[in-house]
Amino acid sequence: MSPIEVAATIFGLISVYLTIKENIWCWPTGIIMVVLYIFIFYEVKLYSDMGLQIFYVFIQFYGWYHWLYGGKKKDDLPVTKLKKKHIPIWIFVIIVATFAWGYLMNNYTDAALPYYDAFAVALSVVAQWFLTIKKLESWILWIIVDVISVGIYIVKGLNLTAILYVVFLILAINGLLEWQKSYRVQKA
Repeated sequence: MSPIEVAATIFGLISVYLTIKENIWCWPTGIIMVVLYIFIFYEVKLYSDMGLQIFYVFIQFYGWYHWLYGGKKKDDLPVTKLKKKHIPIWIFVIIVATFAWGYLMNNYTDAALPYYDAFAVALSVVAQWFLTIKKLESWILWIIVDVISVGIYIVKGLNLTAILYVVFLILAINGLLEWQKSYRVQKA
């Protein structure tokens, strides 16, 4: 356990808690977390996770802006749901991305757990996009990501990060419940 992993864990907890509360400060704390995790994942050869953190840096800035000005009147963005007809498309995207990225990582790098890592990454990219546009279903994907990630991080000896993802799992369940309430209030 390194000091960088400790700092990333703290900022990760703060960021997810603030996200659940729909607090705009989730984005700058998230930026700090993902920058720290770029270095952590490089060190343990989880290159897909490292690349994901680089993606997160950019999407964090976009999410910050979008949550502030993405509403219909350039105001706060409300929680919404995916249209049911779009769900199979997103599932297909996740499956294709998993196998394509897993294949590349397996055959062209010394990546650890390439297909598991690719699946977690594909889910994470879609979950983060949904979170950025405040789709309720983002939390369902985060729950799945957290379960998979706990196993990956235990195998790679990132025990503090595994514990963080157990906490993320609990927070994601809470996030789903909180955003469901917010969605119902907005619809009423």
